[in-house]
Amino acid sequence: MTDPRPALIGMTHNDLLALCEQAGVKSVHADTLRAHIFRRGNQNVRDISDIPHEFYRFLEEHTCRLEPALSAAQQSEDGTGKFLLRMADGREIETVLIPGKGRLTQCISTQVGCAVGCTFCLTAVGGLIRNLDTAEMIAQILTAQTYAREKHGEMKFGEETSTGQRPRNLVLMGMGEPLHNYNAVARFIRIVTDPAGMAFSPRRVTVSTAGYVPGIMRMTDDNLPCNLALSLNATDDKTRNRIMPINRRWPIAEVLEATQRFARGSNKRILIEYVMLADINDSDADAHRLLFLLKNIPCTINLLPFNHFSGSEFQRPDNTRVDSFAKIVSHAGKVVIVRESRGRDISAACGQLRSESQQRKTSITSTAAT
Repeated sequence: MTDPRPALIGMTHNDLLALCEQAGVKSVHADTLRAHIFRRGNQNVRDISDIPHEFYRFLEEHTCRLEPALSAAQQSEDGTGKFLLRMADGREIETVLIPGKGRLTQCISTQVGCAVGCTFCLTAVGGLIRNLDTAEMIAQILTAQTYAREKHGEMKFGEETSTGQRPRNLVLMGMGEPLHNYNAVARFIRIVTDPAGMAFSPRRVTVSTAGYVPGIMRMTDDNLPCNLALSLNATDDKTRNRIMPINRRWPIAEVLEATQRFARGSNKRILIEYVMLADINDSDADAHRLLFLLKNIPCTINLLPFNHFSGSEFQRPDNTRVDSFAKIVSHAGKVVIVRESRGRDISAACGQLRSESQQRKTSITSTAAT
């Protein structure tokens, strides 16, 4: 059963100031709360030594702690850690810790499921169940960080990354289309980039979209303090219509126009994500078309050979094809990175751990009914 009280970890500094006003205490206690919750990652207000006792009681009566249950945790041989979290209503979502040289990147989910329907994505199979609220997104950071700290010596996130350190980069590339949940996502970004709060650099927070143009335009107008990643994945509308139904509403030209507007307004490079599907979008001709499409957009291109999952109609291109595509793009002067799928041995395709959990539950229920 969900708690009707708002969670402290979903509150901005202005919200905390409003709490102080409602409780009749000095506004300075909002700063104390912000540091305790977001800097220390501690939701237990009783651990704060310098706020009035009546404020403790007010907070416990009018707010709640949000601590999702950990349904499953896996770690790959390459150091990738994947967590399946169960929210208060029983819905499960995934978050992933990805090790790099001296840093951790965390992949954040923004929805339970997804409505976009990309045919190469396992999350899309079950459709959209609901949006996550801001507190549920923040909880992913705190839960994974706490687990990594508690499992010191058991989970190792790379030789040059200290176990238990918080992530350095946040990417909203997990389950869901972030811009379909814009208000909660924007609130999340403002909380995590608050210099007196979680203090993530806006340069290290990235929102990924399948091409929801109204959301991209709104990000630009709101001057949202983050980077933009566009999941493009095709170089012509016929192909993109097939693999990404959202393209039928906002075709490539319209998506790239909005993306270019964001780049101009923010003075930032765009991350172009391109999932490579064998014999679908991986030809040399596709590489040349991609260069033409992106000629006026400052960008880095991430090539992601498809991470196959059971039941998918698509296959991963061979390494020769991936290398040829990358060389064409690179020789034209674009920054290109080939990203091998991380955690391939631990159900790391987006939505796969959740899907396997649901399948187990269905199997148990079916067995019990016979």
